[in-house]
Amino acid sequence: MNKRNQHRKAQGLKVSSAGSGRSCVFIAALAILIALFLQNAQPAWGQPRDVPPLKPGPGPIRVFIDAPPMDPASLIKGQSFALLVPDPREAQVVVRITLEPAKGGDVFKVALTGQHEFDGMRDVLPYVPEPGRKPDEDQAALGQIVQLGLMRFVARTPQGGRVRISLMDQVSPTAVVDPWNFWVFSLNATSFLSGQESYRSQMWFASFSAVRITPEWKIRLALNGVYEKDHYDYQDIVYDSSLNSQSVRGLVVRSLDDHWSVGADFSVFGSSFSNTGLAFGLAPAIEYDIFPYSESTKRQLRVLYRLGIQRIRYIDETIFDKKAETLFQEELSGTLELKRSWGTISTTLSGSNYLNDFSKYRLELNGEVSVRIFQGLSFNIEGGASWIHDQLNLAKGGASIEDVLLQRKQIATNYEYFFMVGFSCSFGSIRSNVVNPRFGSSGGGGFSMRISM
Repeated sequence: MNKRNQHRKAQGLKVSSAGSGRSCVFIAALAILIALFLQNAQPAWGQPRDVPPLKPGPGPIRVFIDAPPMDPASLIKGQSFALLVPDPREAQVVVRITLEPAKGGDVFKVALTGQHEFDGMRDVLPYVPEPGRKPDEDQAALGQIVQLGLMRFVARTPQGGRVRISLMDQVSPTAVVDPWNFWVFSLNATSFLSGQESYRSQMWFASFSAVRITPEWKIRLALNGVYEKDHYDYQDIVYDSSLNSQSVRGLVVRSLDDHWSVGADFSVFGSSFSNTGLAFGLAPAIEYDIFPYSESTKRQLRVLYRLGIQRIRYIDETIFDKKAETLFQEELSGTLELKRSWGTISTTLSGSNYLNDFSKYRLELNGEVSVRIFQGLSFNIEGGASWIHDQLNLAKGGASIEDVLLQRKQIATNYEYFFMVGFSCSFGSIRSNVVNPRFGSSGGGGFSMRISM
């Protein structure tokens, strides 16, 4: 995929691919079968046994913490005997915190399981929240329990001789201090110029995003703009072609409990490719996760329903003799995502239709398999297909052969498909990676790069 098509894809523009549409449908279906097969595959922890003393070695013990929706870094804040790692396979101790029902109220269970040198060591420590305590106070108390539980492992390392234990009469837990209040901002501006004697091309692209993710809220705002112009002068042929697109999109999601979330997305959009002069959209939505959100680091089965209104003003009159119209659209989607120590499998099936005409609909099926090679590097396979019967925006005058070849205007089609194989590399701050899977995955920070073939 060339650079020009990448920017079109970033703006929601349609980029065709060659090949058989059946292959990507097969891959997406295969991803579903593999996901369902692995859904009940849970890692088995070894039984406790005697552990020989460790050989002396420098450095803190490596710890992986699975405690959604809490910030893992805050649970071991202010100490130097443990180092948080993002991959459970690299950890010497895996800490999992779950909330379980019990008589008289819910109880947190803090399970610490040793790996590698600590294989066979396991502890489960309970914590009963006191009535009226704030979430940040419970999180601070759980941090105390995690650090106390790690002492059993630290005692078997050279660091054990440098640990001092003291009793505090009064503990004043504090929340995580973030000077940016969990906001992450991104700004991008790109220009691309090229040419020769008979051809000149220029492309300008800019984007801005602001994301704030906490256990209670997910807020996203994105602004994008692209302008592209080409000039051809060959023999007696002189041709100018241009494309432009601008959009403002936002999402606000509120967590209700361990299964339900509500939210809304809005958009302001315009694109010469899709024959849209200006479109305003607002769509409230509700989501239910069959599994508790607290298990999102292992499995998710989310069902989302969205009902929206859109006011569209077209550039040219459409094939339905419309210059402007108001549309009501509904969408229902289901997403299954399974995470294991070796990687992730996910698949999404969605369908949408216009309420004023149920014959105008769209079905989409997408699947992805991501295999972790080592920390930060993954191998990815993605595929998807769309069955399209909702192109209300097509221009009545059609498209010229130049517009089709240069992909300047959208044309009628009954299907689309894609297939990708590639590698992705990601790194960044652990502190900003707050877990909140509601309404789809969205990281809080860091950087990701993908190379596709």
